[in-house]
Amino acid sequence: MERKEYSAGAVKLSFWFMEFRKVVELRGEGKTYEDIKQLSQEENLFATSTPARAKQICSTVTTRVQSLDDSFYPVFSESDLSTQKLFNLAAVMTSDTLFFDFVYEVVREKMIIGSNELADSDVRIFFKDKQQQNEKVAEWTDITLNRLGRCYKTMLYEAGITDKAKETRKIFRPILDPMFERWLNEHDMGVFVKALTGVR
Repeated sequence: MERKEYSAGAVKLSFWFMEFRKVVELRGEGKTYEDIKQLSQEENLFATSTPARAKQICSTVTTRVQSLDDSFYPVFSESDLSTQKLFNLAAVMTSDTLFFDFVYEVVREKMIIGSNELADSDVRIFFKDKQQQNEKVAEWTDITLNRLGRCYKTMLYEAGITDKAKETRKIFRPILDPMFERWLNEHDMGVFVKALTGVR
């Protein structure tokens, strides 16, 4: 996985699973990313309220789809809903290094020690550690970090990894579909298997 510079851009983004699935379907039908961009602009493909939002969703979701090798399309289309959501989560993690680190360093560690709870304090400690390690993160305001924490929790909930409790959320360790796990391992993404299943 190519590690990108840490970014707080996720505060403006969502999980966008239905949109992700739509782009994968269109790609599987042979549409180019340029075709998809055009459909988004001309036909409001993602049913957004404004052209600016359409542009943002199209750009973000196509980046996520592109972050995975094209060979995932048939595996995705044959997978059940929960596995498709995990594909989307993997794509979000691939395109957002800080979110990947959060899942790997916080959620995975929780599963390893046998804890099934994700507390707000875990999120705060993660960001505090990153602020000490990274100059860019050190400059972010508490407001930004709080929004980012909420965004991360929402992503995990929508992916089926946690429940939606207000403060302390329950973590559900996913049982990976063998085809999904094999695809990750064959594409140098074995670290994602560890991140999602709580393995050292």
